[in-house]
Amino acid sequence: MSAEQPKPGTPAPVDSAPAERIRLEHGSGGALSRQLMEDVIHPVFRGDAYPELSDATPVEIGSDYLLTTDGYVVDPPFFPGGDIGRLSVFGTCNDLAVCGAKPICISLALILEEGFAVADLRRVLVSAAAAAREANARVVTGDTKVVPSGRGGGIYVTTSGLGQRVFPHPLSPKRIRAGDRVIVSAPLAAHGLTVLAARQSLPGAGRVRSDVAFLYPLVSRLFHLGAGLRFMRDATRGGVAAVLNETASGAGWGIEVEETSFPVAEEVRSICDLLGLNPLEVANEGVFVMVVEAGCESAALDALHSHPLGRGAATVGTVSGARPGAVLMRTRIGGTRLLDFPRGLLLPRIC
Repeated sequence: MSAEQPKPGTPAPVDSAPAERIRLEHGSGGALSRQLMEDVIHPVFRGDAYPELSDATPVEIGSDYLLTTDGYVVDPPFFPGGDIGRLSVFGTCNDLAVCGAKPICISLALILEEGFAVADLRRVLVSAAAAAREANARVVTGDTKVVPSGRGGGIYVTTSGLGQRVFPHPLSPKRIRAGDRVIVSAPLAAHGLTVLAARQSLPGAGRVRSDVAFLYPLVSRLFHLGAGLRFMRDATRGGVAAVLNETASGAGWGIEVEETSFPVAEEVRSICDLLGLNPLEVANEGVFVMVVEAGCESAALDALHSHPLGRGAATVGTVSGARPGAVLMRTRIGGTRLLDFPRGLLLPRIC
């Protein structure tokens, strides 16, 4: 018997290094979330019909029907400006919208914890139904499961959405070119701060409300840009910082942004300063990042400003050949620093 083959009954060697475990940071939308998706999840399912990470993907190669899915674990499930029902429907529809598709129908599944109030469940469902009517996307199927008390979060919602492609051009980081402009559609960080304030009963946060909204009516105003519209993504977990880094990495170009150009409401900025939070890393539910050809910048801003959800839109940066795959930010004091993927625990259970 060779040295490489242990004798029968010999225990298998034990790796002295502890096995890697899932941590809360893996679900916060930052660097660990991206690593989990790129290194563990996506490689298992990647194929010709799913070559890159996207908010929604055609159901088969060449199809105009796109599918998306998402899970919602908001704590608390009710917050100023929305709730988990409204959030789950609009969040799913928004993932379709930023991929150029109009939502058609939704699947909605519930995971309920024993002891959750039936009155609150009805409130969530009524809100979800109202959101579906606003989006003109019917809830057509679903499922319900109940877990024992202490083993759930009150209520979790999982949704899938089917949409039909309306914008004929692909929206992908691979279409981005040097000189393209980077635009943010609305002021940042309202959703994440609202949920945090509701959870912690923070004083002085009463004026902040979640920005959760149905984005297709705004997004569709950009479709006339044609091929000049390169890419869009809604800035949910991990905020704008995560989206910018994902975009730069996928495009293979650098992105240069101006810190003072990002729109942030004064009350939101004040709370972020008080808590030591970066508004670029806080989740949004009514904000998307877009990249357009330089010649389309003015038309894009005009289209955004013509809709109530886009009145605060602003150009925040430019695609460049410097530092491919990285995001460089010109700071308020005139320096330049790397705007990296968010790291650490980023306000868990906010979307």
